[in-house]
Amino acid sequence: MDFLAAMRVFVRVAERGSMSAAARDLGLGQPAVSERIERLEAHLGVRLLRRNTRAISLTDAGAGFYERCKTAIDAADAALHAARADSPMRGRVRIAAPHGLGETLLPPLLLRLRRDCPQLRIELVLNDRLVDPVTEGVDVSLRLGGPGEGHYVARKLGHVRRVLAASPEYLQRHGAPSAPADLLRHPFARVSGLFNDGRLILRDKHGRTATAAVDTVLSVSHWRPLHALLLGGAGIGVLQEPVCREDLASGRLQRVLPDHQVPGFELHALYSPEKPLPQRVRTVLALLEKALPRQL
Repeated sequence: MDFLAAMRVFVRVAERGSMSAAARDLGLGQPAVSERIERLEAHLGVRLLRRNTRAISLTDAGAGFYERCKTAIDAADAALHAARADSPMRGRVRIAAPHGLGETLLPPLLLRLRRDCPQLRIELVLNDRLVDPVTEGVDVSLRLGGPGEGHYVARKLGHVRRVLAASPEYLQRHGAPSAPADLLRHPFARVSGLFNDGRLILRDKHGRTATAAVDTVLSVSHWRPLHALLLGGAGIGVLQEPVCREDLASGRLQRVLPDHQVPGFELHALYSPEKPLPQRVRTVLALLEKALPRQL
């Protein structure tokens, strides 16, 4: 039995709380993961995991073994990184990101990463929820909003601005709002989960805030349909600036209430607190930290 490989499987199962999730992360079949855990327990002569139909948890012996496994794996990885310092970077890096940024800003950065590190395997996972890098098997998770709480490190990368926008054709037909209170007279389109209370917070150039009521007539689950609806003149809506910057520059979209801003989101990179971080993760973080702030 490859004891170090078995420890890696055990650590991933312990962190994910699921054989199937660990199998997906490791690129193995679930029966293979289960077999390796059983062989490891037989080799040690102790039960490491409690199994039931809902979840997997650590026994007392398993909790102690998990901490020692992490130390041993970190030491082994550090030795590998030192030995490979002058060789091409290898392995897989898994990145989670929200849809808007992941579909617009990240592809050019991943192309650059591929050029610099051609032997690196990259996996990009897009969703708009918080992805905990420790429990969900990713190396770097990009998060909009506050960093939240968890067993991870959060590194601030910048601020994502948001824009209240409409097409020039819509504004010509219906007139542009001149004050926040005017928004209620216009159809409002939004991404599901945002502005659910029918109110929009705006901040003027002096830092004063105003709350405007909006009449939501279109709600979509993804930013792309919202973007298309606004370009087509469906009404007024809010987009993240990076996804509509070219439309604003070309005049295909126009800012509504340009003296007011919709508060944006902080952008953080979340990653495991393990030390030392694998070189591939440090490389990705360095690239994101250098390139993303200039593009936001």
